[in-house]
Amino acid sequence: MKIAILGYGKMGHAIEEIAINRGHEIVLTINDLNLHDLTRENIRKADVAIEFSNPDSAMENILFCLKENVAVVCGTTGWLKNLATVENTCKELNGSFLYASNFSVGVNIFFELNKKLASLLKPHHAYNVAIEEIHHTHKKDAPSGTAITLAEQILSVSDTKNKWINEKSENDNDNELSIISKRIDEVPGTHSIKYSSNIDDIEIIHTAHNRKGFAEGAVLAAEYIGGRKGIFSMKDVLNF
Repeated sequence: MKIAILGYGKMGHAIEEIAINRGHEIVLTINDLNLHDLTRENIRKADVAIEFSNPDSAMENILFCLKENVAVVCGTTGWLKNLATVENTCKELNGSFLYASNFSVGVNIFFELNKKLASLLKPHHAYNVAIEEIHHTHKKDAPSGTAITLAEQILSVSDTKNKWINEKSENDNDNELSIISKRIDEVPGTHSIKYSSNIDDIEIIHTAHNRKGFAEGAVLAAEYIGGRKGIFSMKDVLNF
């Protein structure tokens, strides 16, 4: 498979290494400072574009690729207010698009655990839930896309919480789900969900040791989407 990497930072380099090791060819790499170098001629060399740029450029890059009949795998977060526009364009063009807030196989299993735990604890109102996420200081959005996914999963089944806030809630028993964001040098990503009561606590945690899991998942997604048409997620890739 011929792959273009849009956003050639640390994650882009990790994706390149894994893709080459899996027998793929990298035909284009463009970093955030040179996204203007993306042209019809060079993107058409690719079967799939893996987009890890920045929130301000993601939608434009995705739409450009779709219009050039190049499948897109996107892991950039912080731009999802425009997701419907991208999905509608993909449908109109009979294109191929896959977005994930996190490509790690472990994190996607963590998502499934989070949904199950939220469902089990729904009737037990003595527990209050909060989320904490820790990332490296270079991460441009807060809360993380992964934390937002976790929060929305909880909100979808909760009958006490109806919105998330990116700070500590002033009242632990109100309708707000707190997401606490911390930025610490060179932390790839840690997410925890904690249910607390006067009797006990229940907590699940995912800790990434490096970027390899995210990069490998992105390449798996590119392999899955190649040759397919439609809108997909990591649930499709992992057959959940």
